[in-house]
Amino acid sequence: MTDRRRRPRARRGRRAARTLVALLVLVGVLAGAVALVVTALERLEPEVPVVARCTATLDGTAWSLSADQAQHAALFAAVAQRRGLPARAVTIAIATALQESRLENIDYGDRDSIGLFQQRPSQGWGTVEQIMDPVYSVGKFYDGLVKVPGYEDMEVTDAAQAVQRSAFPKAYAQHEVRARAWASGLTGHSPATIACTLPAGDGGDPDAVLTRVRRDLGDVPARAFGGGDEPAGVVVDARGLGDDAARSAWAVAAWAVATADELGTRRVDVADRSWTREGGTWTANDRGARAAGTVRIDS
Repeated sequence: MTDRRRRPRARRGRRAARTLVALLVLVGVLAGAVALVVTALERLEPEVPVVARCTATLDGTAWSLSADQAQHAALFAAVAQRRGLPARAVTIAIATALQESRLENIDYGDRDSIGLFQQRPSQGWGTVEQIMDPVYSVGKFYDGLVKVPGYEDMEVTDAAQAVQRSAFPKAYAQHEVRARAWASGLTGHSPATIACTLPAGDGGDPDAVLTRVRRDLGDVPARAFGGGDEPAGVVVDARGLGDDAARSAWAVAAWAVATADELGTRRVDVADRSWTREGGTWTANDRGARAAGTVRIDS
């Protein structure tokens, strides 16, 4: 009797063990299947796109602009550079445009106001077509600014108001620090502080870069290089833009980074530093230091 009672229990134990093993195998199979599904979903999920963003760093704070805003700020600095205007003029221009149009070339505004500075054709600023041309628009702003006695020593909001005659004269002040950070970097007074993080892109056209150099910087020595199977781009000699060759070169380099999204620029070399589209920051130049006062812009 004792032996017969023990055998069923042994059989039940073996069945339970086999069931447990089967369950463990099933759990393992399911876990593997889940892992495969998760991996497949991860591969199917699209990468998060890089949002074009540019910054100017001042006293440890990064002041951001969109890539479109940055290219307009770069134009303001370039036009001031070729006209021999100080960085203060650029600060005032950027602060004014930030308030008037968010530093965007818009075709609408209060009454007949349009463009970067919301200039009004009915008030003698020019035709609609002229005002919508950023080069003309910033030139007209500077024409008005240089007629303001002592504008360099005035509060930004007072200097801007003297040109704009706004209904909100104190509104410009809120943009002063951001504008100063960008003006300092774009005029070369703060080297390696203008940087942009941009999508990969398909590269640019050296001829388009040369055209933009002429538009923004004027008759500065510049030449295209490369082509075919060789890297292509433009070299700019910035020494004619001011008395300080190093500062002028950094001004051109900052301009090149700020316009990189528009022009498809891949890399900018100046002095012993480089900015690349992939990295988005300034690093040591692995090609070696460039000749003083020159800037290489890779398309």
